[in-house]
Amino acid sequence: MNTEQKNKIEKFLKELDTDIDILNFVDVELIELDFPFESLWYILDYNGGFNVDIIYYDKAMNYLKENDPSLRKSINLALRMGHNPDQLHSELLASLLASYNTVEKFNELEDEINRYIRSLR
Repeated sequence: MNTEQKNKIEKFLKELDTDIDILNFVDVELIELDFPFESLWYILDYNGGFNVDIIYYDKAMNYLKENDPSLRKSINLALRMGHNPDQLHSELLASLLASYNTVEKFNELEDEINRYIRSLR
């Protein structure tokens, strides 16, 4: 990857509509130009870019109230990840759900990311 490509990709990633500050987790030079979304996704995941920590009871409860009032989705996520029901609390549920939602929102950008970065090859 040359300097011009790197600069364009950095600018693109800064302006991307996502909840992640991507450049805090990704060295742009590691993005594979043939598989941009997949390599970017893997780098973000490996470096914890999708992890969201919601701390404090009030913040957690507000997030859950707005995003999963029935708690079905967040409890299912927790159980699928191996948490026991007696380990569940609002901060854990909110953090798991927020992380899941961050991944889902990022996944919606796959076509846009692939199209832009591949056009720079």
